[in-house]
Amino acid sequence: MRSPARILVADDTPANVRMLETRLRHEGYDVVVARDGEEALATAHATHPDLILLDIMMPKLDGIEVCRRLKSDRDFPFTPIIMVTAMSDTKDLVAGFEAGGDDYLTKPVDHQALVARVRSMLRIKTLHDIVQAQTRELARWNATLEERVTSQLAELERVGRLKRFFSPQVAELIVRGGADDPLASHRREVTVVFLDLRGFTAFAETAEPEEVMNVLRDYHTRMGEQVLAYEGTLERFTGDGMMIFFNDPVIVPNPVERALRMTVAMRDAMEDLAAQWRRLGFELHVGVGIAQGYATIGAIGFEGRLDYGAIGSVTNLASRLCAEAAPGQILISQRVYAEAGALIDAEPVGELHLKGFQRAIPAFSVRRLKG
Repeated sequence: MRSPARILVADDTPANVRMLETRLRHEGYDVVVARDGEEALATAHATHPDLILLDIMMPKLDGIEVCRRLKSDRDFPFTPIIMVTAMSDTKDLVAGFEAGGDDYLTKPVDHQALVARVRSMLRIKTLHDIVQAQTRELARWNATLEERVTSQLAELERVGRLKRFFSPQVAELIVRGGADDPLASHRREVTVVFLDLRGFTAFAETAEPEEVMNVLRDYHTRMGEQVLAYEGTLERFTGDGMMIFFNDPVIVPNPVERALRMTVAMRDAMEDLAAQWRRLGFELHVGVGIAQGYATIGAIGFEGRLDYGAIGSVTNLASRLCAEAAPGQILISQRVYAEAGALIDAEPVGELHLKGFQRAIPAFSVRRLKG
């Protein structure tokens, strides 16, 4: 509510208007006046008073009709109305209250009663305005909260979806806008890693299903730890096989080094697993293939079931090298070998005739990381 409060005095008797206006101004209020019912309506809408002193008996429109119209007007804000009457007829008072009046005064108006009623009604106006402001603020906060919750749920859903393919760090980077949309089709040079278990087919044919699931769970867990540690992008699981690549969706300065360090760490982890499985009578080892080259990458599938995939000869090459790898062996292409430089100790295995490639492919076997 404004300060000083604005009061509309509506009365068709000039002497009454002067008396009320003088007393109210003396109390520090801002006073506007109207001398009939129609003028009272127009002045109320024009000035938006904080309180109205409304004479019941007025020309054109009486005070009861003015009160009824103001109280039923949704565009007019809450304003207390004190009905002023020279009559003591209870019918007029009842009609005034039924029309929406909040209090009443009788003529001649007592000064102390006037001041007390005005202060009381203005306190009600102030409390009403506070509640309305708080309600609007609460509605605004609720709307903001709903927007934030909706946004956060969408972000969590997107992060959850992206974490199926990327490390948590990369998924969150994408959601924050630190990387381009990875699901949009694009072409990029990547380092691709394929690995799978040697001896798994024979093992799965003779082992119980529960044993197969336990082996795969342990295998995926240990390999997945290394994928996360080196921030690789897991393209897919295929039973005992995995495809990981580096340099997408986030470009890294050392994709070959990451791939080599990850696969050597995987081979070391597999030695522990193989020892455990050997005690259970399972002879399982890992074979790895690594290649580098350009691939087309993006979402593949259909609405409701999309996967993140890489397509190109580099993926075929990594897959074929993996298929040729002996148990515990990491086979790499010539490009990977050249890029690795002094990082690895590797030996040539000659030119391999791989399915899908017309010419023989030089390959190298990684013995260890130097240093």
